[in-house]
Amino acid sequence: MRIDRLDVVLRARSGWEAMELGSALARRHARAVWGSWLLASAPLFVIFNVLGGWLDAFGWAWLAMWWCKPLFERAPLYVLSRGIFGEPVGALAALRAQRSWGNAGFWGYLGWRRFSVLRSLCLPVNLLEGNAPHQRGARRRAVAAGAAGSAMVLTVVCMAFETVLVTGAIGAVFMFMPLELMSESWRAAWDMIGKDTPAWARFGFNLACWLASVLIGPFFVGAGFGLYLNRRTQMEAWDVEIALRRLRERLLPATSTLALLLCLALPLVPVPVHAQDADSGPERALGTPGNDDANEDEADESAIDPANTPAMIFGSTPVDTAGFRQAVNRAYEDPLQRPTRQVTRWKPIEQAEEKKKGDKVLQKDGDGRNERKARKGGIAWLARLAEWGLWALLGVLLLVLLLTARLWLPWLRGSGRRKAKAPPPVHKETVELPAVLPPDVATQARLLWDQGRPRQALALLYRASVRTVGERSGIALPPGATEAQCLRASRRMPETADRDLFARIVRMWQYAAYGGRLPSRSDFDALADTLRQQYRWQA
Repeated sequence: MRIDRLDVVLRARSGWEAMELGSALARRHARAVWGSWLLASAPLFVIFNVLGGWLDAFGWAWLAMWWCKPLFERAPLYVLSRGIFGEPVGALAALRAQRSWGNAGFWGYLGWRRFSVLRSLCLPVNLLEGNAPHQRGARRRAVAAGAAGSAMVLTVVCMAFETVLVTGAIGAVFMFMPLELMSESWRAAWDMIGKDTPAWARFGFNLACWLASVLIGPFFVGAGFGLYLNRRTQMEAWDVEIALRRLRERLLPATSTLALLLCLALPLVPVPVHAQDADSGPERALGTPGNDDANEDEADESAIDPANTPAMIFGSTPVDTAGFRQAVNRAYEDPLQRPTRQVTRWKPIEQAEEKKKGDKVLQKDGDGRNERKARKGGIAWLARLAEWGLWALLGVLLLVLLLTARLWLPWLRGSGRRKAKAPPPVHKETVELPAVLPPDVATQARLLWDQGRPRQALALLYRASVRTVGERSGIALPPGATEAQCLRASRRMPETADRDLFARIVRMWQYAAYGGRLPSRSDFDALADTLRQQYRWQA
């Protein structure tokens, strides 16, 4: 499988993100996905329902359609599996491909595995991977190990959506019935369902179930395929492999250039001189310092002894040292002369630190050692001073807590809760009005205002206005009529000015009665004069 040709962005996702990816794939190839489901299920729906009507067994027709759902899921899965590689497949082509696609491990989902809640996740394992029969079970368990919970939730959610759609379709029938006949319609429907359901009702129920499955089924397949892709990405690191392949494609054009630069740079690299060369053997054996890094420190520390040179050993007489060189080389090649072995010893950390400190002290002169000791001593004093400061801060904090214990200790025990302030007393004022309204309402209202009883004055104007509304609208208002009832009655008055004026007095009365907002004296006088003139009250 060429995963570098995938048409989706692969990364490790959560279960919900993976299901959303699958739903997006189903929406991208919506024509082919839903078309293949319709073409695969419509003929069987017609055949099963015709047989159900002939045998008077519509319930078995519904059960047969539900049992064959895995058969309808093959074509949408085929469309999605080709669509992620950029190979668009039509609905008819997806159905024709079912003959040669293979049935390995599929028939179990029409048999003993029909009730599996992991079908959306495990069906791609059987149909897309082509594993041997003895490997499918282990492969399904491995794929479902990290996504079984999401697959179960997906199955339950899709079943709930189908149930809601079918219930809504049945409820929509009763929405078109008159309200006065609703009770009789429900009773007739219940009797029809319980006793003798007609064929058209059972066929309608099967049709609603089939349409719900057609609508929700492709989303179920797509979300399960998204979970499958996510598990393959998590298990096989598809996202990492795709990134490496894309990196290789970017670096391939520059390979020839890099090789040419490497060939040009090789002659410029200096050849290191090894101490094991044949020409340097005698000199090394005689004590001449070599060129390797291991002998540089020794050459710096000690001078070469002149007595070890060939001239001092053999004198002025030229001597052939070839045999001597060969003997020295053989001696050094003898494993008994230079045995090597690796010894591992565990030592306490304190000894290792002391050894390191001792080595550093030996490598540095006395002045450096004294400077380092002085620096360490200063750091130690600073650390000790900081420690003392922290202890002092802790002591101050404890002292503050002890001094303020009388404030926070009762609260900590639960007895220091603040008592809620008592609400201010509510001043109740009884509005007393005469049983019979006086003829000069406006004058009496002004007298009440002057006496310091503004609420009684507004109540008197409001009550007189309600009487006028009843007279002009022809509606007999009850004694305890609310403001809303009076406003509805005022709409029956023929003149607009009367209606607006009554709404004004109702608003002012509500502000004073319920909100405690009294009008000014000028506003009150203006309202009283307007009411007297508009409603023709006596002066």
